[in-house]
Amino acid sequence: MNTSVCDLTAKSCRPCEGGVPPLEPQEIERLLKDLSGWEQAGNELVKTFNFRNYYETMAFVNATAWISHRENHHPDLEVGYKQCRVRYSTHAIGGLSENDFICAAKIDALDASKNS
Repeated sequence: MNTSVCDLTAKSCRPCEGGVPPLEPQEIERLLKDLSGWEQAGNELVKTFNFRNYYETMAFVNATAWISHRENHHPDLEVGYKQCRVRYSTHAIGGLSENDFICAAKIDALDASKNS
């Protein structure tokens, strides 16, 4: 696993009530390189996870909800039978923050654990 991703998974989200600028494009590009399969789509960080069946999809959704609750940073989820699209954005600042990348890295680590 990339050292930066490990660094991100070791961090916790900080409350964001606005008043800080979104990440600069070069910082977003740098952080994206540390994640697997995530893309920037406008003001969002997006990835679609695929599963073998509905049970695995729902287990992933529940685990993602638990991570999001613990970090107090919640994604938009689009859930289908064998997939879940996760979309992070820091709405209070109208763009991406480090919190989005912290949660993405933690979800990547969760997804990676299913293959071990």
